[in-house]
Amino acid sequence: MAAGDSASRRAQEARRQERLLREQWQAARREAGRWEAASEGEQRVAAQLLVLTERGWRLLVDRRWPGTRSANVDMLLVGPGGVFVIDVKNWRSRPEVSDGHLSAGGESRDSDYGKLLAVTKAAEQAVSALGMSPVAVQPLMVFAGQRVSGALGRVRLLGEGEVGPALLAERVRLRPAVVRAMADHLEQVFPAYEGSAVEVAAPASPQGREDDDSTGLFDVEKLRDAAMAAAREAPIEEWMTFLDPDQTGLVGRRWSGPARISGPAGTGKTVVGLHRAAHLAQRTSGRVLYVTFAKNLPRVQGTFLRTMAPAVAHRVDFRSLHAWAQEFLHERGIASRLHKEKADTAFSLAWKGVGRDSCLGAIEAPPGYWQDEIRYVIKGRGITAFDEYAVLPRRRRSTSLRRTHREAVWALYEEYERIRKDREVHDFDDILALALEEARAHPERSPYGAVVVDEVQDLSLVGVRLLHALVGDAPDGLLLIGDGQQAVYPGGFRLSDAGIDIRGSRGQVLRVNYRNSKEILDAALAVVAEDAFEDLDGVRLPGRREVDPTYHDGHVVRVTEATVAEHDQALLEGLRADAASRSARPWADAAVLCPSWAALKHYQRLLTRAGIPVCLLEHYDGQPVDGLKLGSYRRAKGLEFKHVYLPRHDDALHGGAPGSESAHERRELARSQLFVAMTRARDSLWLGSVHER
Repeated sequence: MAAGDSASRRAQEARRQERLLREQWQAARREAGRWEAASEGEQRVAAQLLVLTERGWRLLVDRRWPGTRSANVDMLLVGPGGVFVIDVKNWRSRPEVSDGHLSAGGESRDSDYGKLLAVTKAAEQAVSALGMSPVAVQPLMVFAGQRVSGALGRVRLLGEGEVGPALLAERVRLRPAVVRAMADHLEQVFPAYEGSAVEVAAPASPQGREDDDSTGLFDVEKLRDAAMAAAREAPIEEWMTFLDPDQTGLVGRRWSGPARISGPAGTGKTVVGLHRAAHLAQRTSGRVLYVTFAKNLPRVQGTFLRTMAPAVAHRVDFRSLHAWAQEFLHERGIASRLHKEKADTAFSLAWKGVGRDSCLGAIEAPPGYWQDEIRYVIKGRGITAFDEYAVLPRRRRSTSLRRTHREAVWALYEEYERIRKDREVHDFDDILALALEEARAHPERSPYGAVVVDEVQDLSLVGVRLLHALVGDAPDGLLLIGDGQQAVYPGGFRLSDAGIDIRGSRGQVLRVNYRNSKEILDAALAVVAEDAFEDLDGVRLPGRREVDPTYHDGHVVRVTEATVAEHDQALLEGLRADAASRSARPWADAAVLCPSWAALKHYQRLLTRAGIPVCLLEHYDGQPVDGLKLGSYRRAKGLEFKHVYLPRHDDALHGGAPGSESAHERRELARSQLFVAMTRARDSLWLGSVHER
């Protein structure tokens, strides 16, 4: 086709779309003109919105406010972009926002703003019964005859001509069947005044047909099932932003102090945390810090929040703990000299100097074990005196240490600190300690009104103290999310050690698994069934906890080969066969996870040579990509995939001297890491092993 022909066709299509929109606009103006109860301004705004009904939206006009005798709601709009509560204003003067207040013509209009927020809360309560997050309910104030585009808090301010394009630009949240069900439900909760109903033919689905279950009112259970089914069909990035009705209440709850959400893998803790961050950003003036240990997760979680609540995403800072602490020190003018390689060298010299020939050398444990003892037990817990270390419970460290061993560890620690300081370098624990000292010295300078901590069990005690210092015990200030069973690093602590007191309803446990199929969940629990653990509140829990699965269609594939080459060939064959069975974007929702860096590099080479597109988890940012995800068990924390492949998954579960305490401890940690990797899978789990037949 010639370039001129292509341009001509594009021009013809543009003119056709213009005619179609003009016809729809004229029809909408005639329809709105028949609403005698509406003002001229409301009619013009309604005409803008009626055009949207040709594109899958439902408009409810002049509704009764439930619980009141005469108050009304100008408009409720339900569509692919969510639920919008609309207040139309016919002000002669242009609206102005200053210092958090709304005015027009020199008069305060804060009461109008407050009323809109109040009716929005009523709409949130209505849709929460059906499982929609309050984040998806948005208040709009639309000004007839004005050109406006701005915001006041969570309320978006739009002019008459801006509202239609703005709503069309919203990302798709709800599928057609859910839009109809939500609108039907809101029609019942917000009844129409006599003669104010808007009769608009229900639009066809994008495929040109009605869904089989589109007629009549949905009951609550049916709508929940529809929302779940729609989410499962979507890319995994959309599934990650799905909020189940049982979790909705936690998003908007008021807590009088620090709170914690815990529960087994797959119960939606991270999803609740993301919605909670958006909720706080919508309703408070301060910034929100969302922090986790893994450095790849903040990029992904930031993408998810921008998808859920783009209007407030700029007010939530997603950071890994150490990256944030470095930024914090830099902003406060405090010098830091973080250098991991030089710090590791300092430890190696200390081990050669005072550790290798001490009584520690007689214990069957590699030098890295003692480096972890310093990192997670001594410095990670902020221990500065031997007398404190001598009697310290070494949580999640099962190797027995007598006093002579602890004296040797302390001598190794002091030598490491001497060499490190002589070389003028900091390690990661030093960065957190410096930031904690600064935060405690100047609590009034905290830049945050709220802090959400995800995967809190992987942080050090000093790290938790630092984040607590930013907000203290303020209401709704600190939310800790995590599960002790999913700890993938040695060492441990109790929240009480950090001075954090979680009382009563401020400690919530989720027990329903929304992610894993029953077969996958049973396989994962079997790995840790014998590993009882102490949670962060000090309660000891069994490895196999009671979990209520909601999904039963997934499956586990186990493959055992005699050699690594045969195993890897079986992996490639399995990947290709599975990809062939998936029609669109065959690699997008699948991941290969590895227990170590060496294994990851091996399988990166294997997959690349096989021509399979790969996206490393360290580069993944939460946007859908067509490549197969590849990363370590640790990097997969906080993520989930429809299909997970774990090559040579049981290698780390064996080895070490029989009866060795340190080997037993390493195997227990390996089981915990494998459990985390297995529970990333939603629909299918491939487990590869190499054993001689």
